[in-house]
Amino acid sequence: MGIKIIGTGSYVPEKILTNFDIEKMVDTTDEWIRERSGITERRVAADDQATSDLATIAAQNAMSMANIEADELDLIVVATVTEDMSFPSTACIIQNNIKAVNAVCFDIHAACTGFIYGLDIVTSMMSSGRYNKAMLIGAEKLTTITDYEDRSTNFLFGDAAGAIIFSNTDDSKNCLLGSSLRSDGSFKDILNMPGGGSRVPIRENNVSDRLHYLKMDGPKVFKLAVNTMVKVSTEAIVAADVTVDELKWIIPHQANLRIINGVGKRLKVSTDKVFINVDKFGNSSSATTILSLDQLVRSGKVESGDKILLTAFGAGLTSGAAVLEW
Repeated sequence: MGIKIIGTGSYVPEKILTNFDIEKMVDTTDEWIRERSGITERRVAADDQATSDLATIAAQNAMSMANIEADELDLIVVATVTEDMSFPSTACIIQNNIKAVNAVCFDIHAACTGFIYGLDIVTSMMSSGRYNKAMLIGAEKLTTITDYEDRSTNFLFGDAAGAIIFSNTDDSKNCLLGSSLRSDGSFKDILNMPGGGSRVPIRENNVSDRLHYLKMDGPKVFKLAVNTMVKVSTEAIVAADVTVDELKWIIPHQANLRIINGVGKRLKVSTDKVFINVDKFGNSSSATTILSLDQLVRSGKVESGDKILLTAFGAGLTSGAAVLEW
């Protein structure tokens, strides 16, 4: 039994937050932000939009491309760190929104690498033969955990969602040609959100200490990001039994333009193969790679048989890469 991709979809909120808007919040400049990140703007969800709302629209767009009804789905997996609430899962909320009454639903929590982890999880579950059509979603409302008083991080993050739908096939061909996943908990403190869990429950004092916002040691994350993404990308390429030259596209996690360029250079790929949209959308964590893939597909730049490398790193520290064949 094989597995193929039958649809993708994405959604970004209408509101645009520019660097010039951020200049009004803290002591920073458009030039400083662009030099350090390559970002000029990012999207911000409305106050009444939760992560599940963004994901629901992306899911509906993916189902439209796949030409299926929601009740045909038997598995929905959502990668997110900004779930609607601690429980129930955001996947269950989306299931109800789209009326996917036959789907098994759960969330995964691997930060910016969540969508890559999800590719392995979903295709492995489908390989069992127990699931015929599955949807994997990467969705975030990161602006809810962004500290806009912190000039070192407030310009990095935006909101977005993307979805991909897989279907089993009668042949043995699998669209996931190879992957590599890694984790290193010794770096757990360089990128985290201290408050809100069982160790630091939200109380009045730690809200005033701003512990419910994302914290990041930027220089350490930057140094690790390029090395880890190159390592897992190389491993995934080997596992897929392809060469770098055979890759039509490289989709790196859209965290920072300098990181993206560093990964491309280390992998020795031409710049025209590396997809970039971080300038317009910023870092939307688990949504960046699927948002990018959907944009590529809908632009007509992906054809049957094309091989695409997706690679990411995130809090944990997690990292992962996967080679897909369209």
